[in-house]
Amino acid sequence: MQADLTMGNFASALTLQSEEAALIAELRAGSEEAFAWLIARYHQPIYSLLARTAIDRADAADLTQDVFIKVFRGVGSFHGESSLRTWIYRIALREASNQRRWWIRHKQQEVAIDEELTDRESGTGMTLKERLVDPADSPFDAVVHEENRARVEAALGQVPEPFRTTLILRDIEGFVYEEVAEIEAVSLGTVKSRLVRGRAYLKALLTAPAKGKSSAAYEEFDMPLGEEAR
Repeated sequence: MQADLTMGNFASALTLQSEEAALIAELRAGSEEAFAWLIARYHQPIYSLLARTAIDRADAADLTQDVFIKVFRGVGSFHGESSLRTWIYRIALREASNQRRWWIRHKQQEVAIDEELTDRESGTGMTLKERLVDPADSPFDAVVHEENRARVEAALGQVPEPFRTTLILRDIEGFVYEEVAEIEAVSLGTVKSRLVRGRAYLKALLTAPAKGKSSAAYEEFDMPLGEEAR
């Protein structure tokens, strides 16, 4: 019985690899149908990822579009060193990182979680806390009760990088440790270290008094990144 299950899993893996290889071939050939399928499959997950990792959630839609433009232009040089999904997520995180660097250079400022911001499209006011509420369904949304979701998302937004991205990839997007390590281009030990510290930081934020907590309470998480497990 165990042997049958093992062979079944192996056959399933081969089928998935064959299907992905066929999809990549179609994309390289410039198939509009293949690219449309790719967008339909990955648009919402990538948008949700960028909405959580970008400094300004309002930029998530534009960043998502940029990701798929880069996927379309770069698929010719993709040779299957990783899964197609992993490759796409790596491009998305690179775009988010570039946006953060741009923000730091040009718009460096602190925005209070309850400060009202103006929506670019509608011109209406909206707090940062409201923008952090993700309308998309995900495993994360299914677990967290609706009335607490906004609070959890807001706390997640306060977890410093790179711990926040590691939390999102592992606990929300569901990547296994090895895939997270590949996407972030770090060792497996570093992923596990960031995950432990990210979860602890998020827990501290969620259990902190409503009126804030002394920054000294988070000093234990401020280990230099060079001291992470390698």
